[in-house]
Amino acid sequence: MGSGNALTVVAKNFDVFAGPLVALVYPLYASIKAIETKSRTDDQQWLTYWVLYSLITLFELTFAKVLEWFPIWPYVKLIATCWLVLPQFNGAAYVYGNFVRPFYQNPQTANIWYIPRKKNIFRKPDDVLSVAEKYIEENGTEAFEKLITKANRESRARRSNYMVFEDDYTY
Repeated sequence: MGSGNALTVVAKNFDVFAGPLVALVYPLYASIKAIETKSRTDDQQWLTYWVLYSLITLFELTFAKVLEWFPIWPYVKLIATCWLVLPQFNGAAYVYGNFVRPFYQNPQTANIWYIPRKKNIFRKPDDVLSVAEKYIEENGTEAFEKLITKANRESRARRSNYMVFEDDYTY
């Protein structure tokens, strides 16, 4: 009976035992091993894993109260972590290459807004024309035209979803 109870406890808490081993202990060992080799491939694999692990941890911290409602979450996380960690699947490289990297390398999303950097705080503030000229210098006229087209499309979409009521106007 005693061993049956122990097996039940282990089975019910499998994620608690396996999670840290899969998510931390093995990646830590493999990362140290990768640092000691001259191969860039394993360095990239484990650096990519740690970036994704950080994102998962931030996700969990942010949505902890919501995740409490899903009792299957620890098991989903364990399976996903196994997929990211195990070199047979190469999941970390796949997720990074197809989701994280394009997000950071897409210049359309990264350089939409120009924020002027003031060298002299007593200088005249940038007006719309100087900001537009600066954007064109940095990104080219085609990028500027795409930006204007996108802004016009979004403006039309907002206007079509906006209803005007008499209360909106003061007479």
